[in-house]
Amino acid sequence: MPVTIMSIKAVLLDLDGTLLDTVLDLHAAANGMLADLGRSPVAVEDIRAYVGRGIPNLVKRVLAGTLEAADDPAPPPADALAGFRRHYAECNGRAAKPFPGVMAGLNMFKAMGLPLGVITNKAQVFTEPLLERTGLAPYMSVTVSGDQLPKPKPDPMPVVWACGRLGVSPTNTLLIGDSVHDFHAGKNAGCKVFLVPYGYNEGQDVRALAADAIVETLLAATTLIQHERSRI
Repeated sequence: MPVTIMSIKAVLLDLDGTLLDTVLDLHAAANGMLADLGRSPVAVEDIRAYVGRGIPNLVKRVLAGTLEAADDPAPPPADALAGFRRHYAECNGRAAKPFPGVMAGLNMFKAMGLPLGVITNKAQVFTEPLLERTGLAPYMSVTVSGDQLPKPKPDPMPVVWACGRLGVSPTNTLLIGDSVHDFHAGKNAGCKVFLVPYGYNEGQDVRALAADAIVETLLAATTLIQHERSRI
C-alpha cells in the first residue's frame, strides 16, 4: 500500500535512538550507579537493549539484568535511582551524538516549512540540557518529556498534547521513532508513523511493525515526503 503523506503539516520525533545515540552516556551512568552499589558493570550492548521506557525502568532492568524487570510495577530502589540520576546529570550529552542523516534531515524539514517537536520518555531535567548540548534545541517548536504529562509513550497522550501545541491535527502529523512504543503512541493518536531501523527497540526489529514506512535515516524520510508531494 502506498504511503499517503501529502497532508503532513508537522513532524514529531523520538529522541534517544532516533535523533541521538545516547547509549554511551547511559552506559556510563549505569556503571557509575552499579559501582556505588558494589556491583559489577553492565555491557554497553545490554544498555542498548534496555533503553526506551524511561530512567526508572532502565534502572530496574540494569539491576535485574533482564528486560522483563520493566513489567514490574514496583519502583526501583530509591538509592539506585538517585545514584543513576546523579551520574547521568554529569555525563548527559558528553558522548551523545546525532545519528547519520539527522542534521541534514532536520534542516530539510525546516526548509520544507514543517514545524518539529520531540517526544521522549526521558525526564525533563535531562531532556532540555541534552537538546542544548547537542545543538538540537533550536530546531524544536515543542518538547514533551516522559514526566511532563500523566502518561508517557506508548500512551498517545504526549503525541496529542504536542499536536495541540503545534496547532495541527494528529492526522496531519508524522511521528518518526525507533521503537514499538513510538509506533503505538503515534498510531493510537492517529498519526502517520515512520520508524528507523538503527535505534533502540529492546532488541526487536522494527520491520515487524506495521509502520507507514521504514526509513534508513531522517534525511530519507524527507525524500519520501517530497516524493509523495510531487505526485499531487
